[in-house]
Amino acid sequence: MATTILSAERDPMGAAISDYFNHRKADRLRVFSSQFEEDVIPVKELFRNIQSMPVLERTALQMATGRILDVGAGSGCHALALQEMGKEVCAIDISPLSVEVMKQRGVNDVRLTNLFDGTFTETFDSVLMLMNGSGIIGKLSNMPDFFRRMKCILRPGGCIWMDSSDLRYLFEEEDGSIVIDLAGDYYGEIDFQMQYKDVKGEPFDWLYVDFQTLSLYAAECGFKAELVKEGKHYDYLAKLSLA
Repeated sequence: MATTILSAERDPMGAAISDYFNHRKADRLRVFSSQFEEDVIPVKELFRNIQSMPVLERTALQMATGRILDVGAGSGCHALALQEMGKEVCAIDISPLSVEVMKQRGVNDVRLTNLFDGTFTETFDSVLMLMNGSGIIGKLSNMPDFFRRMKCILRPGGCIWMDSSDLRYLFEEEDGSIVIDLAGDYYGEIDFQMQYKDVKGEPFDWLYVDFQTLSLYAAECGFKAELVKEGKHYDYLAKLSLA
């Protein structure tokens, strides 16, 4: 799996986070995909406090224990909430601009690193992958590599707290039936590209995975998946631990 670190010139989300932190406002963070119409991420929501977080995220923050790794930490909203709860957290991101903002916001332990970089050898009791944390896996074919990496990072008895969504609702017909091309790629494999002002990022793969499929891959790789909580719109929080 890729071990990329972004450059500031190709880091639209980091540029948006930096702008909002420094000026209390930001332009549109645009999202493009070959599968969907153009969308916009409200940058302000990346700075939300625990009271305004979705219930799945609040649940994961409350249940995470021991030394916690916050993957793709962005502006640091989850890490700061964990610190306020008196928990020990290490926040990582591949965006140098986001990492700088997290440091300035008071996140105690911040690293500019990629989860799949083998030189990052620290271990944790809890791994948090929130805001559709399954996304960074990219494609279903990367699942075995992902779980192998988790075996290196997790301490005995440790677990992963991951949220994701089942995109089957996008294929629902008026009569309630779901029409999916089973011969094609998995319907949760999406390609994205972001742009902020004149900063355009590289295209990247992002994985939305239904819980049943996640459970099957977890079991094949020696993990047990538990459905902790379901959201209001096909989203859910899973706990993944070594079987």
